[in-house]
Amino acid sequence: MDFTKIEHYEKEYIDAHHDSALNVTQGVEDQPIVNPYFKRKKRRSLSTDEYVEGILAGNITILSQAITLIESNNPDHYAQAQEIIERCLPHAGRSIRIGITGVPGAGKSTFIEAIGGMVASLRHRLAVLAIDPSSERSGGSILGDKTRMESISSNPDIFIRPSPSAGSLGGVARKTRETIVLCEAAGYDVIFIETVGVGQSETAVHSMVDMFLMLQISGAGDELQGIKRGIMEMADMMVITKADGENIHKAELAKVQYQGALHLFPVPESGWRPKVYTCSSVDRTGLEEVWKGVEEYLDHIQANGYYDANRNRQNKYWMYESINEVLKSSFYLNPAIASRIEEVEQRVLDAKLSSFIAAKELLDIYFSENHKE
Repeated sequence: MDFTKIEHYEKEYIDAHHDSALNVTQGVEDQPIVNPYFKRKKRRSLSTDEYVEGILAGNITILSQAITLIESNNPDHYAQAQEIIERCLPHAGRSIRIGITGVPGAGKSTFIEAIGGMVASLRHRLAVLAIDPSSERSGGSILGDKTRMESISSNPDIFIRPSPSAGSLGGVARKTRETIVLCEAAGYDVIFIETVGVGQSETAVHSMVDMFLMLQISGAGDELQGIKRGIMEMADMMVITKADGENIHKAELAKVQYQGALHLFPVPESGWRPKVYTCSSVDRTGLEEVWKGVEEYLDHIQANGYYDANRNRQNKYWMYESINEVLKSSFYLNPAIASRIEEVEQRVLDAKLSSFIAAKELLDIYFSENHKE
């Protein structure tokens, strides 16, 4: 198609009909989408003192900024975040930490929304750390939990923080544990950690909470088949959700099945035999019984000394985890390693070098570089 001829004919038509009401006006130039006169004001960086004072005063804006600092990969942010955590540590440790996991579709967010409102009504201050799974391809997250928990997101006694899992084990790692410290220092006495879902990686959650609560649905086939023994052994309480309408009978049947299965396991170190409850987050039924069960469990482990022993064991575990993470980062950020790792990797892919010898070669480079320093 000859567009030049078309434009010529259009011009001839317009010239011939210049007095016509059908004339085509030239219009105006496209306006810029962004205001060219707009200047973004750079937000002033807070000092460590300002962060700590704001957190201890319960300022949720400053608390959120401090958590962002923890999640940042910037080395400068990391150094300041560690200083903030260290200064908040004496004010932490006075909360109930509960990990909440469950199969996809069990209604974790809906359950937290329902029981969270009830917990706040009992004069508790609740922090919800909702771990959102990151995409393995893009690294992005939707972070939609705050939107889904609409009824409690505006409650001044409830703080909801969706965070990307960023590929870390079970969506929970050191950064979540450090976030717990800040939330406790800000005065939140109950902390829920909503995890990505059921899997062996849920041990990461178990290593930072006082109680591990597992949600399960009924009527999804063989009740006991869809869950791994390792997860059931970690659970301190099990809740069958969506026990409403025609599903009530199925939920009660599932409760009996799970209670029987849990009795086959040896009594946990805590000395507490896990119990199974049913509830409906929509009808708000069974929630009081669930929370009463939580309080009974906490009273039990505080009375027999397991609470303190478990906290101490977790502190020791995370000390070693922190050492491992720092050493790993130090290795990969080492300039000598960064300049050689692709070449060594290619030799492994070309079958010119075994994986073990390649690893030893890189480690030798790393240790020799550190020895020079």
